[in-house]
Amino acid sequence: MLEPTVSVSGLCVRKNKNELLSSISFDIQPGTICGLLGPSGAGKTTLMRAIVGIQIPTHGNVEVLGEKAGSKNNRAKIGYVTQASSIYLDLTVAQNLKFFARISKADKQSVDRTLKIVHLYDKKNQLVATLSGGEKTRVSLAVAMLADPDLLILDEPTVGLDPLLRRDLWKLFNVLAKKGKTIVVSSHVMDEALHCEQLLLLREGKLLWDDSAEKLLKVTKKTSVEDAFVDLMKGDK
Repeated sequence: MLEPTVSVSGLCVRKNKNELLSSISFDIQPGTICGLLGPSGAGKTTLMRAIVGIQIPTHGNVEVLGEKAGSKNNRAKIGYVTQASSIYLDLTVAQNLKFFARISKADKQSVDRTLKIVHLYDKKNQLVATLSGGEKTRVSLAVAMLADPDLLILDEPTVGLDPLLRRDLWKLFNVLAKKGKTIVVSSHVMDEALHCEQLLLLREGKLLWDDSAEKLLKVTKKTSVEDAFVDLMKGDK
């Protein structure tokens, strides 16, 4: 078996007297789409920040691509898209990518290459402010992909998008995973779990499930991930 892209062991994060994450352990293999699901306040963003290396654990270990989370060696190997947009609305799509390419020291060909991957090449000279919500999300994704990272961390990338736009994004994620990219996608929409090979279910900082959605439905004898999640929560009480 290949070395995990992400390996988390006994991760605890506390802020003041609040425990944001409690003894979280899991591995994510290369080329996997891993869904990180749970309600608001479950700890999804905190866990993603710990993987990226900007959230310091209180206890436990987080390794990414064989290095400690936050390693300088991994900065160009990880693409991180936060919920808050980091793109400039008053610039064109191409101008945004050229700006971030200089910061990330990506090669000159990365802009056009990445725009083609996210299907925005024909809109590269369009102002970002004039794009749809789904297109803006793809611009943010393109920025994260400029350095051709091995790991993509996407915090609620489909929030606020209509079903068709969500479908298009998941198709793109599948294409990237088939190319060997590891993708961690957070969501509070339980049905999106069916798009993921691996599923992590979080509630109040605790990891309730680490396996496939199919196995979750089989174990809980439910027909929807939402019902299965409720069943797990009852057992966690």
